[in-house]
Amino acid sequence: MSDGRVRVLLILVLVYTFNFIDRQIVGILAVPIKAELGLTDTQLGLMGGLAFALFYTGLGIPVAMLADRFSRTWIITGALTIWSAMTAVCGLAQNFGQLFLARLGVGVGEAGGVAPAYSLIADCFPAHQRARALSIYSFGIPIGSALGIVFGGLIASHIDWRWAFFAVGLAGIAIAPVFRLSVREPPRGRFDAAPAAQQPPGLRLILVTLTSKPSFWLVSLGASCSSMMGYGLFFWLPSFFVRSYGLTLLDASLYFGAIVLVGGLVGIWAGGWLGDRFGQAKRTRYLTIPALAFVLTVPFYLLGILSPTLVLTFFVLLVPTALGLAWLGPVISAIQHLVRPDMRATASAVFLFINNLIGIGIGTWAIGALSDMLSLRFGDESLRYSILAGTGFYVIAASLFWLASRWLERDWEA
Repeated sequence: MSDGRVRVLLILVLVYTFNFIDRQIVGILAVPIKAELGLTDTQLGLMGGLAFALFYTGLGIPVAMLADRFSRTWIITGALTIWSAMTAVCGLAQNFGQLFLARLGVGVGEAGGVAPAYSLIADCFPAHQRARALSIYSFGIPIGSALGIVFGGLIASHIDWRWAFFAVGLAGIAIAPVFRLSVREPPRGRFDAAPAAQQPPGLRLILVTLTSKPSFWLVSLGASCSSMMGYGLFFWLPSFFVRSYGLTLLDASLYFGAIVLVGGLVGIWAGGWLGDRFGQAKRTRYLTIPALAFVLTVPFYLLGILSPTLVLTFFVLLVPTALGLAWLGPVISAIQHLVRPDMRATASAVFLFINNLIGIGIGTWAIGALSDMLSLRFGDESLRYSILAGTGFYVIAASLFWLASRWLERDWEA
């Protein structure tokens, strides 16, 4: 990787880190928000999931179509500014309705952050490096999630939960001009055998292309199932540590932040390395390797969540956290190869639309709603059993990835 590409990639990681700080900080702030605003777990799940997902998924495709036609760097700059400003607005909320609307605004901004970045990275790195490059970009997920959790816990414990929203929102606004001045727009399709067409295709042609490729839809649904559990865990595990192990909000943020950071970085890098190492020889491995990882998460989550001791829970949960995020590099790389270069941002947005509408919109809410239903029987332990029930989604995800691998060779764009 050349110095210029590495610099661009690191700046994109920084932006993605803020994307996930703003997205996940609500998870650690759920405890004081619930106490001050008098919310139920179901309302918290709606605010943390559906409120964000509605506009994030709905606007992702039209914004990505603009990214296939115009400057991706300008679109990402504008998106970063909007989602950061709306994060700061969350700190002004006085009730559930206001907080719900502010989270809608965060979703509006973040709709323009990820799919254009995937397309940029695909034009900065050749095919044999893309899984690793996309894995490094995905480091923003565990880094941003961990920082959001820890920073949110520190601010909420020592000052007020509202100031956590103010601080990260204003910091993101300050980063936006730095990104715009540092990243130049690369030529589309410069590392691909067939260059991008002069006139970008319309949405209808892109959807017709994707409709002819069963692997795309199976992968999208499989990733959605994994994200239901992944986003649900990111949101609810801090509350689980507080309720089931009696931790303070600050201690819960430090524990879970460490799990997400260490486990996430190891798993994402390993998935990208394995994808580039074995996927070039046999493309189906871009999907079968993540499928195996999903299956292996289940016994480790069962052991970790049911453990009576916090220390054992901490070390055991490092493993499924890593395994549950190993799919990002190889799967996102495979998505880039299912369409022509001039369709990549929009195809990525369709993938993200499916993945996030189901994963974020349903996962966080479903675990919270199930926890409310189980609370009469299990009390504060209801989250423990709600989380355990969610591990079945990883098994479904693995099955869908394995089915998709049978079509991948045929659907791959030469």
